[in-house]
Amino acid sequence: MRRPKTLQAFSRTEFIRAHALLAAQVATMMGRKFEEGDWSYVYHTAKRIPYGGWSNLNIDVMFKSLGVEHKMLCVHSDKSIREYCGTSLMHPAATRSIRISSMEGDPTQVAHDVLRQYAELIEQRRQLVGKNNPGALPDMRVGWLLWQESLREFLYFEEEMLPPVPDDFWAEWRESSGGTRKPSRNLWIYEKETGKKRYSVTTVAGAKIQPYFDVPAPNDPNLYCFWVQGQELPRGLVRIWITATTALLLKQVLENVDSKTVSSAIISAANRASEVEEKKKGSKTAKLDAAEPLLLTAEAYNVLKAAFPGVSDEHMIQLFLHFVTSQS
Repeated sequence: MRRPKTLQAFSRTEFIRAHALLAAQVATMMGRKFEEGDWSYVYHTAKRIPYGGWSNLNIDVMFKSLGVEHKMLCVHSDKSIREYCGTSLMHPAATRSIRISSMEGDPTQVAHDVLRQYAELIEQRRQLVGKNNPGALPDMRVGWLLWQESLREFLYFEEEMLPPVPDDFWAEWRESSGGTRKPSRNLWIYEKETGKKRYSVTTVAGAKIQPYFDVPAPNDPNLYCFWVQGQELPRGLVRIWITATTALLLKQVLENVDSKTVSSAIISAANRASEVEEKKKGSKTAKLDAAEPLLLTAEAYNVLKAAFPGVSDEHMIQLFLHFVTSQS
């Protein structure tokens, strides 16, 4: 059984660009949910691919012979995102473009029919990318993005988009527990070779394939980790990311933005502040400049969080600047 290989998604320059763009995207979100369009914008801009907006109706990235289907999964923030490396996770949806022929038939035969439909869908996407660049072999990929609900760490990798071979799998019916929801019958599909569960097909509100995917080991060269808020560094430092506009204002207020100057200013302002000014809401702009890194001491970062609590590192720096300028 052939399994998908991971593939290089970014050059070194593209990765650095994507990191700064993702940090800027997070900095301007002001607590809203991270969405598919956010990552799509970062990906296209970092790779210098024309961006025409995001749609869940078409393949996410189609440029020359490249076709990438993006899948995102939010994970908890109680552990480093790297701890998911080497594990298998389930994505809640691959596609609803399938039909289950029978709810009572032999589960393996039903699974083979479902997987044939899924393979046909992948082939349709391959042909679509092929028409976009005639004469070139389509480079079909799935891009997996894990993101912490705290928007602190992100993990991304791409792998080959391979159509499943139905004969490589067997299946069984599984009844879901009742609880507060109406019981339903789902189809669990396993690899014959390893016995690992690879797909769960739900039957409520239309059939839906839920695939299991393997997160690469942390030493995989095609694995990309982005830490865009409160990154702990050696020597008691913390790296945060702020927008270019906030960075410019910070330079105007403090003149010097080295870690010692900014950290001292934060601690001093926190000591003077009797209460934090009311939080200001921000709005997402249509086009973003890359964010800029800012180093603080760990002590100053903890003081910043306590004295000027906000929904992100960017927001906390904004609150700090608002307080400082209002006192002058």
